This record gives sequence, structure tokens and C-alpha cells, in this order.
Amino acid sequence: MRPKDPRWLIALGAALLYIHSLGKVHLFDWDEINFAESAREMIESGNYMRVQINYEPFWEKPPLFFWMQVAAMKVFGVNEFAARLPNAVCGIVTLLAIYAIGKRLHGMRFGMWWTALHAASFLPHLYFKSGIIDPWFNLFIFLGLYFLSRFLDQWKATGQGHKAALWLSALFTGLSVLTKGPVGLGVVLLSYGLSLVLSRGIGLVPLRYYIQWGLASLAVICLWFGLEVFMNGWWFVETFINYQLRMAKTEDAGHGGFPLYHFVVVLIGCFPASMLIFRSLKPAGGGLGQETFHRLMIASMLVILVVFSLIRTKIVHYSSFTYFPVCYLAARTLVGLIDGKDSLKGWQKAGLLAIGLVWGLAFTALPLVGNNIHWLKPLLSRDRFALANLDADVDWGYHLMIPGLLFIAAVVLSFLWVRRGRYRDAFILLFISCIAVMQVLLTSFAPRIEAYSQRAAIEFFKTLEGKDVYVDTWGYKSYGPYFYSAVRPDRRKEAKDDHWLLTGPVDKPTYLVVRVNKKDKLMGEHGDKVEVVGEKNGFVFLRRKPLVDSLTAIPGVKSE
Repeated sequence: MRPKDPRWLIALGAALLYIHSLGKVHLFDWDEINFAESAREMIESGNYMRVQINYEPFWEKPPLFFWMQVAAMKVFGVNEFAARLPNAVCGIVTLLAIYAIGKRLHGMRFGMWWTALHAASFLPHLYFKSGIIDPWFNLFIFLGLYFLSRFLDQWKATGQGHKAALWLSALFTGLSVLTKGPVGLGVVLLSYGLSLVLSRGIGLVPLRYYIQWGLASLAVICLWFGLEVFMNGWWFVETFINYQLRMAKTEDAGHGGFPLYHFVVVLIGCFPASMLIFRSLKPAGGGLGQETFHRLMIASMLVILVVFSLIRTKIVHYSSFTYFPVCYLAARTLVGLIDGKDSLKGWQKAGLLAIGLVWGLAFTALPLVGNNIHWLKPLLSRDRFALANLDADVDWGYHLMIPGLLFIAAVVLSFLWVRRGRYRDAFILLFISCIAVMQVLLTSFAPRIEAYSQRAAIEFFKTLEGKDVYVDTWGYKSYGPYFYSAVRPDRRKEAKDDHWLLTGPVDKPTYLVVRVNKKDKLMGEHGDKVEVVGEKNGFVFLRRKPLVDSLTAIPGVKSE
């Protein structure tokens, strides 16, 4: 890159936004701790081929993202920063990729606006600061679709498909499967199929290209799936596939929701991009590559929203791929507005104002409620655990309301400028305001929120790190004990069973964490076996002394 190349500015800006403060707050249960623990267990066990949790096979995810986390942990240690660093890198790569693609399709100015939209929209930005799988998964799917569009356009223009674009599409699609599973392949295929329907068959190519693409994708997928079958048989892969099917049919882990759940998440979460997409849903003209790519973006957005609305498990990041088509379509509208070739209807302007005010009021209300936490207690009077969470000692200064109030002011001013046709000024102000308020959310609000939700338990687990003890939770599921107490792979198999930890012949001090709403049940059944050693913010900490020495506790070995 030349010194004046905008990519230097994009890379530097993305690095500053996404890398800073990655380790400022503990990893969140479940997904962040779950994935970081799988990476840590790879390091501890030396088994990098199979994903594990609690040193048992974890068939829910392939290993590619965990390998990225392992690499970061090897350099920076086993900590929150390393667990989240791969997605910060993904953020840098993503902004550079969409700038390059936008520049190629519509020119440098379009590439810059698209990049700015993706960086400034709330959920797309926040995901690059997380330790979950989806940012890389979504990027691979997006690149698979982009190179597919290049191949299709070259075929349409010359009758000769460009093999490099075909192979790259297959490569990135295969990598998406290695990152999260067959959903990546399904999204690419369904998006292509729907684009054929939308174009009335334009985009069909000779059968040999489908076979080549399929075989190339399969070759990438088999880099791990095939090797796993060869080494260990079909059990792991079969269980993995069954899990994917179960997620589609049932509400996994209580993650249910109403049918339009993902539409609402994208509309509110992708502010300010989401309210700009409607003007770009019509068929697009343009030069080479624009029409096919535009159609694939619309198709992929519809596929995600419709398919995951039908799937019973509703989790926010299931619709996170839509951030790519949403921001692309929004950029098309925005450039048209700035050039005077397009306009927004009144309801779209009102929608921008309304969603912006919702976010601004939320940012303002958090410190206000935090300083008056007693307001919430009557609402949670029936939930002992949630009520006890509010007892956390969290310092909310009223000065923390200022960013929210400034954001509201920026939203209102942007709205007024939009009404006057000052689109460029309005959205530059809005982008700066969104990025700024997200930094406040991540650096000032997130640690305070975490203090209510889990910090007491996490800090207790950390006090047991490196100690020769057993530690687990009882009555609720958490990956916190594994990661934050750094459970070793040589732990007795029985110690993975919380019932054995309560009733079995434990040979080491045993610590259990239970939520306060389950305390009476546990103490009523096993109160004679454990003692309460602490209680904080809804978490009760229990200890059980070893009943026998280590030799007696090992089956087949008698004590003298």
C-alpha cells in the first residue's frame, strides 16, 4: 500500500477501534467463555484436532476459530485479550475487504462510505470486540458470495468463467464450514438459488462449474472433517450434524423468540444503516459486477432473515451475517442521497430519528437507573437471584449520562440536516457519534453491567486458579469454573459430575457455586455435607471438605 492509500487509514482506524480495551471486562457466559475455554483446553491437552469442553468432546463447533484463539493465547497468554483478539483482527480485515470490493464495484468514494457505515453501525461494530465465532464465519460467507458474483459476471460477459474466482468462492465457503458448520454452505447455496429466482434464471452456468465448485469446497471442508473421520470414525461428525438439526427444531438453552425476532434485531441493532436499505431493494443497474452482487446481497439477507425466523432457536448472532448486505444496501442509498439522485420518504426519516432516540435514551437511562437501582427492585421482587444481583457495589456517576445526552443531540441535529437535504453532514455527524458512544458503552458501561451479572462468581473462580481443588456450579450451567479456575486435564472423571462432588468420596477440597434462588434446595438435600463460605450478589459459595485421602478415593486402590 502506498503512503497516501486510504487502506492505511482504514487499517489504522480499525486497529484503534477494535483492539483497545479488549481485556477490560471478563469474558461473558456462555459463548465467550465457552469458546475461550475450548482453545485453552487445546493448549492444556495438546489435542488440537478435536474441540473439547471440560476435556470432553464438544461436537457443537468445528475447530478453525479455536485455532485462531490458540495462536493468540500462545503469544499473549490465556486471557480475555487473547480470546477476543481474533475478532479484532477480523474487524480490520473486514473493513479493508469491503473497501476494496466497494471501490472495485462502485468507486473509491462508495468504498469509503460503505466502510464507514459498517464501522459505525452498532452491532457490526460491537461484534468485532467480542470473543464469539460469528465475525469470521460471516466474513468467509461474504467472501464466498463475492467471488461467486465475480465468477458469474465473467461468465455472463465472456462465456468463460474465471477459475480463480470460482476457486476462491469455494475456498471461503469451505472455510466458513470449518469455522461454524454446514450453515455456511447452506447460506451460500440458498442465496445463489434465490438470486436465480429473482433474476429468472440469469446466472445459470454449465454443470461442470457446479461440480468443480462443489468438489473444491468439499476438499477444504475435508481438511478437518475428513481427517476427523479418518482418525476417529464417524461418531463425532454424526453427533455434530445431529446437534445442528436439533438446533433448527427446538429452542436450545431457552433461546426462543417471536417469529419476527431477527427482523427487529437487525432493524434496531444495525442503526443507522438499517433504515437506509429500503431504497436499495429495487433491481440495480450499473456496470460489471454490480447487478449480480447486488442481487446476491438481497438474496442472502432474505435467506438469513427468513430461514432463521423459521428456526425455533432465536439467538442474536444467528442473523449477524445480514450486517454485510444491510450495510452494502445502505451505502448505495447513502451515496445516492449525497449525489442528489435519491431521497428518503418521511417514514424513513422518522425511523432514523426514532431508533436513534431509542439508543440515546438507553445510553442515558443506564447511569440514571444505576444511581437509583432501588427503582428496579419492586420489578424483580419475585426473582431472588436477580434481586440479589442488584446488591453489587457499582459506581455509577451521573456524569456518565452526558454521552447519552450528547448522542441524543447528535441524532436530533442529524435528523434536522436530513430534512434539509444535508445528507453528507448529517451522516458524518451520526457516524462519529455512533462510534464515540460505542466506546463509552464498551469501556465504561460493559464493566459495570458485568458487575451485576457475573463478576462475583468469576472472581471466586479466579481465587481457585492453580489450586488442587475441585470446582463447579450447581443448579445452573456455566463455563466460568473451567476457564477462570484453569481446570487441568488430569482431573478425575467423577469430578465432572456435580452430583458426585456433593455425595461422592471426594479426595480434595471441593467448591461449588449456586445461585441464591437454589440455595435452599441444595442445603435442604445436602446441607450436612457442605458449608457456606461466602455469598455475594446472588451467588452462594460452598465448600466440601475431602472425606478420604486420595488413595482411598481412587477405585481399585486401598488405603493402608
